[in-house]
Amino acid sequence: MSVEPNAGQFAEVAALAGGDSDGPVVMLNLNRYRDRDAYMRYGVVAAGVLDRVGGRILWHTDAKLTVIGEERYDEVVAVWYPSLAAFNELATDPELLAAREHRLAGLEQAALICCEPGDQAGVLSSELQR
Repeated sequence: MSVEPNAGQFAEVAALAGGDSDGPVVMLNLNRYRDRDAYMRYGVVAAGVLDRVGGRILWHTDAKLTVIGEERYDEVVAVWYPSLAAFNELATDPELLAAREHRLAGLEQAALICCEPGDQAGVLSSELQR
């Protein structure tokens, strides 16, 4: 089970960060908790760092069930960043790294999917209704 990127995954993000095509991204966080309270201690620190790097939480919700796939998650969080460089800044922030122990204690399993920022909510659904 993984809760952090491996060296290769993190190097891939770092290599793309700050390049000419480094624009906004949404990180889709899928979290399964071992100890949600421990993770929330990490989350308080992460929220402050997120604000400093110019990011914001777009939405979050509890996950009901996994319909396709084997993994089960407790929560889904979509986080907008102005760039991969901003995400990289968050991930390497000393204050956030100091709170890492709470993240590790809190998470049993995690997935982090880097997405294009996409369209505004409702645009796709209105296109499909045509």
